[in-house]
Amino acid sequence: MLDCYNRKITYLRISVTDKCNLRCLYCMPQEGVLKKEHKEFLTFEQMAKIVEAAAELGIYKVRLTGGEPLVKKDIEKLAGIIKNIKGITYLGVTTNGILLPRLAGPLKKAGVDSLNISMDTLDPERYSYLTRGGDIGLVLTGIEAAKREGFPIKINMVVMEDTKPEEITLMRTFCEEQGLNLQLINHYDLGAEKRDDYIFDRPPKCGNCNRIRLLSHGVLKPCLQSDLEIPVNLENPRESLIAAIQGKPLHGSVCTNREMTEIGG
Repeated sequence: MLDCYNRKITYLRISVTDKCNLRCLYCMPQEGVLKKEHKEFLTFEQMAKIVEAAAELGIYKVRLTGGEPLVKKDIEKLAGIIKNIKGITYLGVTTNGILLPRLAGPLKKAGVDSLNISMDTLDPERYSYLTRGGDIGLVLTGIEAAKREGFPIKINMVVMEDTKPEEITLMRTFCEEQGLNLQLINHYDLGAEKRDDYIFDRPPKCGNCNRIRLLSHGVLKPCLQSDLEIPVNLENPRESLIAAIQGKPLHGSVCTNREMTEIGG
């Protein structure tokens, strides 16, 4: 389906939870997120109903994000449900990698096509600082588990103002040696005006944006950097999806009503 600016919307990102097992400085509050009741989150069946309607509108690519999607109980079951929906030809997962030693196999069996693994540095001390106590060794073990399952893997590296060029060079070399793809992401602030003059791979330029987002509690967000939201009518999700696509702004501005951990980037 085309939006009002003739962009073909083919990509749905689903934030399955706002919980995470890390506390990255640019994403998660140090104290974590407020605990919500189970009934506040979409069920797997409700997510599937929304994805089915999305597929009917021409969306064929889905990515599961968080928070950290792998902390969601039975995430592999959700992956299998979504991948078996008619019209969905690609299912990706973005993860910090820590739980992959246990879940890489089940995710592969469920039909997940590829993994994006977030790792902003190879330096153990800096990784611990950026994640407020994370152990990079666990991520590297997760990468190995994913490689054994044959996943195509992309490393998401957020480049911040204090990221040294040498860190990028080391990460690029690491990825080349390990057979991984590297995606450099400019650090950005949801509350700052959206820019399109980034020098790295992401975020995408607004004119090329082909995605909308579904938040874990049943709200569609047409644009990452916008306050516009469309609550999903579970009796008619198609109608809600059309409203989200048609409401997608030409250019992002600022987002003041959500934190990054709720949106999944």
